[in-house]
Amino acid sequence: MSFELRPMTRGDIDAVHEIEHAIFPTPWSRQTFAAEVSIGETRAWLVAVDGDEVVGYGGIMVIGDEAHIMNLAVREDARSKGVGATMLESLLASAVEMGASRATLEVRESNSSAQELYRRFGLSSVGVRPGYYSDTREDAVIMWGDLLARDAASPEAGQELILAIESSCDETAAAVMRGGTELLSSVIASQVDFHARFGGVVPEIASRKHTEAIVAAVDEALEQAGVGFGDLDAIAVTYGPGLVGALVVGVAYAKGVALGTGLPLVGVNHLEGHIFANMLADPTVEPPLVALLVSGGHTSLVHMPEWGVYHTLGETLDDAAGEAFDKVAKALGLGYPGGPILSRLASEGNENAIDFPRAMMRSGNYAFSLSGLKTSVINHIRNAEQAGREVDVPDLAASFQAAVVDVQVSKAVRAAQECGVETFCLAGGVAANPSLREKLHEALADHGIRLSVPPLILCTDNAAMIAQAAHFRFMRGGFLGLDAEAIPNLRLDSEA
Repeated sequence: MSFELRPMTRGDIDAVHEIEHAIFPTPWSRQTFAAEVSIGETRAWLVAVDGDEVVGYGGIMVIGDEAHIMNLAVREDARSKGVGATMLESLLASAVEMGASRATLEVRESNSSAQELYRRFGLSSVGVRPGYYSDTREDAVIMWGDLLARDAASPEAGQELILAIESSCDETAAAVMRGGTELLSSVIASQVDFHARFGGVVPEIASRKHTEAIVAAVDEALEQAGVGFGDLDAIAVTYGPGLVGALVVGVAYAKGVALGTGLPLVGVNHLEGHIFANMLADPTVEPPLVALLVSGGHTSLVHMPEWGVYHTLGETLDDAAGEAFDKVAKALGLGYPGGPILSRLASEGNENAIDFPRAMMRSGNYAFSLSGLKTSVINHIRNAEQAGREVDVPDLAASFQAAVVDVQVSKAVRAAQECGVETFCLAGGVAANPSLREKLHEALADHGIRLSVPPLILCTDNAAMIAQAAHFRFMRGGFLGLDAEAIPNLRLDSEA
């Protein structure tokens, strides 16, 4: 979505009133808006327009040196795209031009997201008006801020400092980024040694280790960046999807920091972070694009027609790619994590040695299924053991890997063609697999489609990718309230 701001006119009043009526229990009348627009010198009213449609509006009144924000609203389908933040920035700039040095407003006590937006612009809670809203007798939070101090303290556009925290699975990570371009630090505390003896991630152990490591990881990230909490402009955290106990640790810590510092809290979808890892590695990546997300818990194809808009084309019906690699490695007694081990062995084997099934290769949709392939591999191992035959592990690894990669490459190319994109992104831990990278690159190149793949350090879970995605959310005013909770099954499609 693209939008522009312009002064509100009488011709906008019907559209403005429609949004007002849909959002507020006690909406302003058309007559009230008409009167406000006609006042002139002490008022500034704006509308945000996408094409010919009004998607938001806001107004401010200036009396002496004080500006009062009277109204700020964004149509529901246009939220989290920076409309509200952009209008507020413009309204406050207009207030300064009209001689105001301070801004005030009232906001519903339950509207935590609006309060977070206002805090970003330097307004603080200074009191409560009990029962202010007549429809529900809800209290109003009074907020105010010094406009000149806000201008002096606010970061320049694209220069905000964000501390990002990632704890969705078995990596405790923290990073500090300036704007969307300058990564100042990235710290990852791995738990792989604690889980290796069990052949996979144990959720209870993961949660405990996150609790033990998170303070040190954040402290080290801040130290490497040469900043303190007082220098930051926002706290970002992965709030889903992932292991619920692991997510809770990161979210609770981030909420505590946000509460203690008064900084806004930016929530990031873990899968969105993986996609943004491509932008962190290559700033020239632009939508529209299709992404293949392949990791321990996720295998899906996603169409991104514009920044922040995601349409899942298809996903796994059972095991994710990373899970399948780990389970096959465990069946062979190779250890955990299985992906890198199998990949190394596959480079020494013959991928045509064993004809494993290519599940759903010709299904006509973009769904994946790896459970049957995993079972076929395990049966092959058991049959060989029962017959007293030695399993050629490199050949088995190469044949299994080829069966996984062939299906993913076939569906990825078809999705890119059907969506008409010129850019394709590979993301997630399994994106480190050399065979997948090579075959996908060759297949896409045959159709003139560019492949973007992050460096290996950005394929596995990290906080740098969360910081990159958080910059996008921050610039659009996409904040979480302090009542936010971890969402283990968070959908990427909801991040629009």
